[in-house]
Amino acid sequence: MSITAINITKSFGKRRVLDNVSIQCAPGEICGLLGANGAGKTTLFKIILGLTTADGGEVQVRGNHTKKIGAIIEGPALYEYLNAYENIKVFSLAQQMKITKSEIEQLLIKVGLLTDRKDPVRNFSLGMKQRLGIAISLLNNPSCLILDEPFSGLDPMGISALRTLIVGLAEKEKLAIILSSHIIEELSKICNTLYVIKEGQIVNSGAAQKMIADNTDVYAIAANNIHESVALKKYPHHITGQCAHITIHAAAIPALIAQLQAENIFISSCTPELNMEKLFNISAS
Repeated sequence: MSITAINITKSFGKRRVLDNVSIQCAPGEICGLLGANGAGKTTLFKIILGLTTADGGEVQVRGNHTKKIGAIIEGPALYEYLNAYENIKVFSLAQQMKITKSEIEQLLIKVGLLTDRKDPVRNFSLGMKQRLGIAISLLNNPSCLILDEPFSGLDPMGISALRTLIVGLAEKEKLAIILSSHIIEELSKICNTLYVIKEGQIVNSGAAQKMIADNTDVYAIAANNIHESVALKKYPHHITGQCAHITIHAAAIPALIAQLQAENIFISSCTPELNMEKLFNISAS
């Protein structure tokens, strides 16, 4: 099953929230929607889910599954006084679905939650609540999944665990997954395709890694003895502590890393520093 939104427009009063927005996501693909708070991400998701009516455009969800799309919008809506098992049971009944104890346990295992935890979910961490929300969204076996700011508020361990879960659902379950975030670092690690939305318009889109390469002018390379490098002198750079910030094209990075290794400079990290103005198509004034 795939999701396609074509030329979606939406206004609230005189404010145009979405302006001819088009995105698509194929089975087994993770598509990221990157934008600041208020850019229109949640409104677009609500339109795709049929929770809000668009002023114009079309949404196509192709497939023959019982439930077209599973979703978490603006955080998982859980019954805080119930435990994880009871939450899944309640939501399955709401969807007129017969589910066995074994099936609920398998769903909890799939998202990395314990099957024998009996305390209410108000005791869960935010990351655990996100996992339970995803388990509920997977009821009735949808082929598409929409996650609105899933990494928001999570600690690094929670982000890493959730990232692994999302990638696994796409690869193993062949889900078409669209997720939104204002954190480019997280989207860049898992997305096949990126859409950049600014003030209700898609201003940039394409293959995630190509977009990162095309919109990166500076790389931060960390090494204990980075200041000893001769190879760095060929490029504009400045050094802060044990990290060199180098203005260099992405295609030249492999050769530079090889030169640094030949100088016995052993790199601990090489991180692209995205040109956010360029990525968001912001003209210099």
